[in-house]
Amino acid sequence: MDLIIRRAALPSHVAGRDRPVDIGIVGGRIETVEPDLGASGREEIDAGGALVTPPFVDAHFHLDAALSYGLPRVNESGTLLEGIALWGELKPQLTQEALVERALRYCDWAVARGLLAMRSHVDVCDSRLLAVEALLEVKRRVAPYLDLQLVAFPQDGLLRSEGAFDNLKRAIAMGVDVVGGIPHFERTMADGAESIRLLCEFAADKGLPVDMHCDESDDPLSRHIETLCAHTHRLGLGGRVAGSHLTSMHSMDNYYVSKLLPLMHESGVAAIANPLINITLQGRSDTYPKRRGMTRVPEMLAAGIEVAFGHDCVMDPWYSLGSGDMLEVAHMGLHVAQMTGQAAMHAAFDAVTSGAARVVGLEDYGIAPGCHADCVVLDARDPIEAIRLRAARLAVIRRGKVIARSPAARASLTLDGRPREVDFKLDR
Repeated sequence: MDLIIRRAALPSHVAGRDRPVDIGIVGGRIETVEPDLGASGREEIDAGGALVTPPFVDAHFHLDAALSYGLPRVNESGTLLEGIALWGELKPQLTQEALVERALRYCDWAVARGLLAMRSHVDVCDSRLLAVEALLEVKRRVAPYLDLQLVAFPQDGLLRSEGAFDNLKRAIAMGVDVVGGIPHFERTMADGAESIRLLCEFAADKGLPVDMHCDESDDPLSRHIETLCAHTHRLGLGGRVAGSHLTSMHSMDNYYVSKLLPLMHESGVAAIANPLINITLQGRSDTYPKRRGMTRVPEMLAAGIEVAFGHDCVMDPWYSLGSGDMLEVAHMGLHVAQMTGQAAMHAAFDAVTSGAARVVGLEDYGIAPGCHADCVVLDARDPIEAIRLRAARLAVIRRGKVIARSPAARASLTLDGRPREVDFKLDR
């Protein structure tokens, strides 16, 4: 064996086992997962009962804007609309070199956090397609250690922004992977519906996935998700389409939602919520009671709809915080969605790992024989503890090679004249 991870605790809700196992790796793939593996490895890691999980997956991000906070100025109001205006001011000042530099720096952050797969939207409304060229270069450079999907995203509206559809087609021809859209930002509801039709038909013709910013609004009448479902069903795109944000659903009439959820399930449209950003940007016009700002995640899961979480933004015109930690995303998601039951907390962990991998279509992902040897050793014994502690990534492994390590979180105290070490995990 090239590498053996000894005494690994697997997410029991996924693996169906409570006993620690050994993970044997050969040639960049998992060869075997079994207790007390008798073979030896050229390299071995003793997990010591720590949780070993497939890598984190960010199903929705904007890498072209990441780490641009303060350029050309700070978003003083912290609102979505000021962020969009700021991005419009920044675009003419962008250079390919600066975009590549910031994106690569963020990818380093991501890998250190065990985030080894990311779906990033890239704005195509600048006819220079400068950001597209930059992120395609980033994708090429990070390929050995990070799976990066790019979405052609008409940030200013497919029909509202002159030349946006042609730019989107050019971006796809250059190698961008996924067709994006933003129907609720078109001038009218009718234009939004038309943009969905055009984009879905284009994606079907090219055999491409679709991932649309959809109904990122507090308006309960923003119902483009039903149009996306209808065209997905009509064109046979089920399993390849995601609606991102879907925040208007938090304000919709319950009877209408009782129709919408089965429609989403029937059509095979997945949902991607962005807890940190949705709770920050939505509900801004409310006094009290104030809406939570996130879509109906527990109800979607109960309806059999695939759900993933995304980070969306890190230190950019829309969000001044963040560090690339998907456990922080899961932590916020389970709180705001009130997913504090045992199964629900496991589902929140799944939304940043296996569930997100299914939504973005990753292949050979998981802790099982034949899968890529990509995994993270966390300083926790189970997914719930990992979320609670935002556990340290003791080792990050890509294709069977350790590419990042972090120390366990400990504190040294001197109280009552007696020094002692504090471990934030509880004995069980």
